[in-house]
Amino acid sequence: MRLTARSRRALFATVTGSTLVLTGCGNGDSGSASTDSVSLGFVNGGDTNFHSCLQKAVEGQAKTAGAKVYTANSHQNAGTELSNIEDMISRNVSALIVQTVNVDALKGDIAKAKASGIPIYLTSVSTSDADDILGAAVVDLKKVGSLDAGWIAQDAGTKPVQVGIVAGAPGAASDLLVGGFKGALPATAKVVANQPGMFNPAKAQDVAENMIQANPDLDYAFVANEEMAFAVRKAFDAAGAKDVKIVTVNGTDEGLTAVKSGEFSATVANSAKTIGETAVKNAVGLLGKEKVDKIANIPLLLVTEDNLSEAPQYCPR
Repeated sequence: MRLTARSRRALFATVTGSTLVLTGCGNGDSGSASTDSVSLGFVNGGDTNFHSCLQKAVEGQAKTAGAKVYTANSHQNAGTELSNIEDMISRNVSALIVQTVNVDALKGDIAKAKASGIPIYLTSVSTSDADDILGAAVVDLKKVGSLDAGWIAQDAGTKPVQVGIVAGAPGAASDLLVGGFKGALPATAKVVANQPGMFNPAKAQDVAENMIQANPDLDYAFVANEEMAFAVRKAFDAAGAKDVKIVTVNGTDEGLTAVKSGEFSATVANSAKTIGETAVKNAVGLLGKEKVDKIANIPLLLVTEDNLSEAPQYCPR
């Protein structure tokens, strides 16, 4: 990894045929002593509320640290992600922060970056070999799913119940969430439907409409994020299935309000603000050879109506 001073770049850059956006962050009053020469490339994975809040957190913390940050969005496409990685490499950034669209895509991403001498810092997930990366701000996504499953187990008791799953997009976060959820369900809970909502509320609503029609005795639904969960709730209510209990993921202000009102029974707080800020702080610290955790574990909290006040802030304001 290189820490030599970088050439000054224009604040406004014209990028043709690319999703790349430049955000110029001036030198702040705090942060590492060498951050005036640090530039970070942030490759975001998608367009959900989580991704938007994650980017806000990355940009805000970079500004505080006095580092430049360049951002790009892969829109849930592994090919676009690799192209964005290549664009960032061409800018000769100090390090890449990547919210991947698919863990299978990381092998190519890391190989490209390593060949160019630019380290990668991952958000949400890590790799099996931490020597390949600068570091990671890791969310135990299997645990997220298991926390929601644990709530169902406690609520259902010994009663046999039917469970539906509205997953996200195949790969990366969704597969880990669903795997953790299914693995922690009690033997008395039968998964009767498991379909991807692609992290798209309109798609999730269609999935939910078909799910409740095919399974009118459904008791619970696990939905891979709150944006989809609102659409699933709408579909279930319209079908006369208001008694189906929904557990989900994120911990947004809107999600917490839905838990308070009973629209959702539980959500797992997984703060995009914390993830993004941790990624920038630790990436800059690791570049500067500071004593920083290479792998940082993001705190998780199962939120119900009983502990709403304990939920962390989800999105930078």
